[in-house]
Amino acid sequence: MRNIAFCFFVAAVLCVTTGMFWGIQMAISGDHLMAPAHAHLNLVGWTTMGLFGLYYTVTPQAADTMLAKVHLAFAILGVLCLVPGIAMAVSSGGEALAAIGSILTVISMLIFLVTVARNGIGCRVA
Repeated sequence: MRNIAFCFFVAAVLCVTTGMFWGIQMAISGDHLMAPAHAHLNLVGWTTMGLFGLYYTVTPQAADTMLAKVHLAFAILGVLCLVPGIAMAVSSGGEALAAIGSILTVISMLIFLVTVARNGIGCRVA
């Protein structure tokens, strides 16, 4: 069975792979208008999700909770709203989706804060 850490890592790798192709496309076209959205995809998608995956790998007692699943859902939804929302804000001025994505991403981080506060870092020795 795939655990929550695996899910975070898969999401992170999908984000960075998409970000790499997007960066190549911007470089080839010479159009860097979407650089802010690209940067957030790499930072929030790749880096943050990868760090979440690492945390859940070294702290398995945190990974085996419903809160971890809720965390994954908010983190993924946050990226899925934030990045296109930033792209829309940059290109057409509509900022609602970026705001929703930002709020979801902050909720994700607050869930992570609660998770770390409850479980610490690393395996608990019985």
